[in-house]
Amino acid sequence: MAQDPLFGYFSAVAGADQQIDAKELQQCLTSSGISGTYQPFNLETCRIMISMLDRDYSGKMGFNEFKELWSALNQWKTTFMTYDRDCSGTVEPHELHQAITSWGYNLSPNCLALLVKRYGQDNRIPFDEFVSCAVRLRLATDQFRRRDTAQTGSAQFLYDDFMQVVMYI
Repeated sequence: MAQDPLFGYFSAVAGADQQIDAKELQQCLTSSGISGTYQPFNLETCRIMISMLDRDYSGKMGFNEFKELWSALNQWKTTFMTYDRDCSGTVEPHELHQAITSWGYNLSPNCLALLVKRYGQDNRIPFDEFVSCAVRLRLATDQFRRRDTAQTGSAQFLYDDFMQVVMYI
């Protein structure tokens, strides 16, 4: 059986435990070229990418999680390129809104404005921040859905549970 081509990028930075932390993920993604002509991913974005798939809260990811992340990154990159119509390497607020809507999220104008303020630089969102936003939307939505068992759009959190969720994402 042929070796997965992604394994070369992964194993080049993974330690003996075959796990990678945020710094190693940053090195791996930079060497893979997945960010294309965009700026490399910053360390915080790498941390939250690991958080998205870190089911054992180890702060690291194995190769299977890396492959899952790779798939998500490629989908986000395709979405980003679709909405970066002027090929500036950034998306504008209305393009971010369209991208988020294409993923099935229905956020209020106030929430969208907050995302632009949080992830934007001069009212434009670069790829690294776009991915950071996508990861946090996915994580927060997953955590909310786990608690909204009746799918009513309402969930109850104990304070400590809420703090664990928001501090980890």
